Amino acid sequence: MSADVIFYLILLLPVAAFFYASVGHGGASSYLMILALAGFAPEEIRPTALLMNIIISFIAFLNHRKTCEFPQKLFLQLVIFSMPAAFVGGMVMVDTALYMKILGVLLLFPVFRFLGVFPQSESRTVANNFWLPPLIGILIGFFSGLIGIGGGIILSPLVLMLGWTNIRQTAALSALFIFVNSVAGYIGTLGFSFSFDKSLWIFIPPTVVAGMLGSYYGSHRFNVQLVKNLLTFVLAGAAIKLILS
Repeated sequence: MSADVIFYLILLLPVAAFFYASVGHGGASSYLMILALAGFAPEEIRPTALLMNIIISFIAFLNHRKTCEFPQKLFLQLVIFSMPAAFVGGMVMVDTALYMKILGVLLLFPVFRFLGVFPQSESRTVANNFWLPPLIGILIGFFSGLIGIGGGIILSPLVLMLGWTNIRQTAALSALFIFVNSVAGYIGTLGFSFSFDKSLWIFIPPTVVAGMLGSYYGSHRFNVQLVKNLLTFVLAGAAIKLILS
């Protein structure tokens, strides 16, 4: 890697981890975007993004869990079905061009959420029927494993829109959901071996530390609205670039 690429990655990966962890996310979608735009192939970046996601999302869960009553029943309804689906998705390797387009579409979810496009209901708007959480878990889990994310960017706006959780519960739920699906997706991608692109290892420690700080400040009502606006602009531009590439 050139010095310019190293500087680009060592700056942007921790920044992304900090602000994603502040809202209970692992940040894999942003890591994938940054690494993809830096020229890395999907088979190189999926394991690395999932590994960072596993560590950061678990730390985010520990912090956000203290701020709310955790929706344990909903969590179990989701993950019992999402984990096998994430494992299967992790075993699938898609064409690079198609991978970039799917990633671009998924990046639009946090963009729309930050822009307030998804409504947030203070009361339950859709009944939690016995079949709906499993269906949601299967669909999010599969695409999580396929792309190399934990699925929180899809789950968060969805449960808020359905009125199943409040903001604090959503952050805690998403963080643990991301953790278990990232583990399943990682195993599906590489089997039970502990491996990742060695050329990217130097970026993992600062990214993990930034995620730890982000989850701490986010769980203590850290105001990140201005940076969210900037992040929205960057994600929107990257999503368009990936979709049109």
